[in-house]
Amino acid sequence: MTKKNKTRFFKLAKAYSLVLCALLLSACGFKLRGDYLLDPQLQTIYLSSADKHGELTRLTKKHLQRNKVTLLANYEISHPELRILKDSLDRRTLSVFPNGQVAEYELIYTVKYQLRMDGKTPQTFTFELNRDYQDDPDIALAKSRELSLMLKEMRMEAADKILRNMASIQL
Repeated sequence: MTKKNKTRFFKLAKAYSLVLCALLLSACGFKLRGDYLLDPQLQTIYLSSADKHGELTRLTKKHLQRNKVTLLANYEISHPELRILKDSLDRRTLSVFPNGQVAEYELIYTVKYQLRMDGKTPQTFTFELNRDYQDDPDIALAKSRELSLMLKEMRMEAADKILRNMASIQL
């Protein structure tokens, strides 16, 4: 094989590898998450919450700042207000052990928020995130840590979903 053929072979192999990687990533549902394109009217916003120091409020604020949204310190009627009304966690029993102890729960994280704008009717949104959680009383400490991590992940997903919903709003 000549040097020219080797170079051509490696270029083709490289191109095929890139195409194969792209196909594999797209086939598994992977997609890059960049900045959300929020309406210009939503680029300056006041964020309020029933729980000012709550985890969901903190994460939503962080997501807004990451997307270059200016957060107002005080409410101004000329700017929109994103109000997190409620976030709650419920659980429902999915299965039990033969001795009657709960083996598996479904965690239901509900978020209700409102977007208020001057001169318009407030828009209220509600959504739920669901996760299955297997409980094991023999390893309660580990399961407690797992539950804590799962709740943190659900809150992060909820903050992300709020921004995705805001990006889809046509004003």
